Amino acid sequence: MSEIADKVSITPHQQSASRLDNSDKMGQVLIAVATYNEIDNLPIFVERLVDTLPNVDLLVIDDGSPDGTGDWCEEQSQINTRIHCLHRRGKPGLGSAIIAAMQYAIDNDYDVMVNLDADLSHPPEKIHELLEAYENGPEGRTVVIGSRYMAGGSITGWPMKRHFMSRAINLYTRWLLWLPMADCSGSFRAYPVKLLREIDFDAFLSHGYSFFEEILYHLKKQDASFVEVPFQFVERQFGSSKISMSKAVIAVWTIFRLGLRVWRPF
Repeated sequence: MSEIADKVSITPHQQSASRLDNSDKMGQVLIAVATYNEIDNLPIFVERLVDTLPNVDLLVIDDGSPDGTGDWCEEQSQINTRIHCLHRRGKPGLGSAIIAAMQYAIDNDYDVMVNLDADLSHPPEKIHELLEAYENGPEGRTVVIGSRYMAGGSITGWPMKRHFMSRAINLYTRWLLWLPMADCSGSFRAYPVKLLREIDFDAFLSHGYSFFEEILYHLKKQDASFVEVPFQFVERQFGSSKISMSKAVIAVWTIFRLGLRVWRPF
């Protein structure tokens, strides 16, 4: 890892990324990933991230992975001071992990927080495109969504059943919550911390997978500007998905409860 951090050969792509993560308008950038049993993926993810954006900070929120993911992160944080680890006991939920990351970004005065998965389904090399879209939007109010469902976006490696479920939940969410984006359920996003400061996370209904739809609902109420950037989602090669049918049912129910607030405010 020290060899990765000490590389001096800079490609044109890295020069573009370096310009972005040192931009006055961009400010301080935090990359956040939530992990549980990602020891096969996280080292590869970190290497690709450092190669692409060497001047941003990384926060890993690990929920007590028994495979040693958290221990590996802790070791690397001693080598690369831009890597930070937040260890949590048990598995309190993916949404609560992202809320913890957002609170960390707020408490440490970051300007932009980029969230993506550590399983390599979201390419770290595309982060710079999200940051470019953020930089080109209204300052401090642009939420950038890595989109699988706009022109240029795609999904590789899913069975037909999962394609159907994902399309259905996106249609369901857009209709119930009146959201304008094509991809409501993905986690590959850039958030302005200025807007996150205005959100009451204690009021959230979801601490699981429906968090990603609910945060858009709250950001829309804060008059956020939304931009989508296409990318190719590639299903993980190592480890197993944490999504289950029971978690999917809970997400559908939570979105329905949010929809009641939109259609019948109280």
